[in-house]
Amino acid sequence: MRWLDRLEEYFLEAMLAGMTLVTFMQVVARYVFNYSFTWAMELTGVMCAWLIFIGASYGVRVSAHIGIDALVKVLSRPVARKVALVATALCIVYSLILAFGGWQYLAKLYNVGIEMQDIPIPQWIPKIVLPVGFVLLALRFGALFWKLVTGQEGRLLGDEAEDALKLREDIEERA
Repeated sequence: MRWLDRLEEYFLEAMLAGMTLVTFMQVVARYVFNYSFTWAMELTGVMCAWLIFIGASYGVRVSAHIGIDALVKVLSRPVARKVALVATALCIVYSLILAFGGWQYLAKLYNVGIEMQDIPIPQWIPKIVLPVGFVLLALRFGALFWKLVTGQEGRLLGDEAEDALKLREDIEERA
C-alpha cells in the first residue's frame, strides 16, 4: 500500500497548499484591488473538508490520533493488545457505517441535483469525500487490526510523551 500512502500524502499537501493559495489570493484581491472572489470561501471550505476526511486516515496510519490511554498503560501487554484489537474492530465497524451513511447521503444529493452556492457544480461532487474518507479510514484501521493480529508493531493512539522524548534525543544528537 505504499502507492496509497504516497497518494494520500501528496493529496493532503495539495489541499493544504491550495487552501493557502486561495486564501492568500482572496486577501490580496480584497485589500489591494478591493475585489472579492465569490467562490473562494466555498472552495476553501471544500478543500478543508477533504483535508480533514483524508487526513483522518493519515492520522491512523502514522499513529497521530490522541486519546486517553491511562487505563491501557496499566494493563498487562496481552490484555492491552486484546483491548486494542476490540477498539480497532469497533473503529472499522464505525467507519464502515459512516461510509454507508455517506453513500446514502451522496445518492440523495445526486437525485435531488442541488448545486453548490457559489461554484456551479452539483453538491454531490465535493461531498463524495464522505464515503471515500470513511472507506479509507476503515482500510487504515483494517491494516492496523492486521498488524495487531499478526503481532507486528501497531499503535492505535499516538504517545505524545514518547514522541517528545524521541524529538529531544534527535535534537541532542544533532547538537
